[in-house]
Amino acid sequence: MSRLMRMSLLATAISSAWPAATFAQGEAAAKATETSFAAAFFLSRGSIFGTAIIWFLLALSVFSVGLMGYMWVINRRIHILPEGLAERSRQLIQTQQYRELLGLLSADVSYFGKVLGASLQESSHGFGAMIRALEQAADEHTTRRLRQIEILNVIGNVAPMIGLFGTVYGMILAFQSIVAAGGRPSPVELAAGIGTALVTTFWGLIIAIPSVAVYALIRNNVDALTSEAMLEAQDLVNRFRPSQAAPPAASPAPPARLNRPSAPGGAAGPSA
Repeated sequence: MSRLMRMSLLATAISSAWPAATFAQGEAAAKATETSFAAAFFLSRGSIFGTAIIWFLLALSVFSVGLMGYMWVINRRIHILPEGLAERSRQLIQTQQYRELLGLLSADVSYFGKVLGASLQESSHGFGAMIRALEQAADEHTTRRLRQIEILNVIGNVAPMIGLFGTVYGMILAFQSIVAAGGRPSPVELAAGIGTALVTTFWGLIIAIPSVAVYALIRNNVDALTSEAMLEAQDLVNRFRPSQAAPPAASPAPPARLNRPSAPGGAAGPSA
C-alpha cells in the first residue's frame, strides 16, 4: 500500500511539473524566435561585410528621412511666396515708395522677394533690363531649389542598387556554402547567405520607395509655387513698362494743282 502511494505521489509530482516545464520551454523558444527575427534584419550570420551593408542602408534610411523632412519644410509657401508680400509690394509701387519697397525685399529671403528685388535693382537701366534680371533670377533660384531636392531622387535610385549588391553578395555566400559542403550544405549556412540577400534587398526598397515618392511631391510643389511667384513678380514689374505715346497724325498731302491746257495762241487757260 505504501509503495502504491509513493508511485501515485510521484506521478502527481510529474504531472504537475510537466506543464511548468513545457511553458518554460515555450517561453524560451519564443524569446529565441524574437531574438533571431530581430537579428535577421540587422545582422548577417557569419558575414561581417553583409552586416556592414545592412547597417550602411540603415544609416542611409535615417539620413533620407531627415532630408525628406528638411526639404518639405524649406519648400513650403512661406519660403517661396509669403502671404501678403505681393500685396504689400503692389501698394508700395502704387504709392511710388520705391525706397521702402527695396528695403522690404532686401530683408526678405523668400523666392518671390529675391526675384522681384533682383529685377528692381536694374530699374536704372530700363524696362528691358528689369525683365531680363527677373527671368535670370527666377531661373537661378528655381534651379537651386530643384538641385537641392534632387538628392532625394539620387538616394531613391542608388538605394536599390546597394540592396542589389547585397543580394548578389548573399547569393555568392549561399553557393559557396554548397560548394564547400560538396553539394550537401548545412541548412544554417545556406540560410545565412540567402538571408543576407533578402534583408539587403528589403532595406534598399524601404529607402527607395518613400524617397522617390516624396521627391515627386516636393518637386511638383516647387514647380507650382515658383510659377505662381514668377507670375506675381512679372505683373508688378510690368507696372514699370513705359507708356508708348501715340505717333503724330500724318498731315494730309496738299491736293495736286490741276492746270488747263494752253489756249490757242499761247495764252494760258484759267487754273482750276
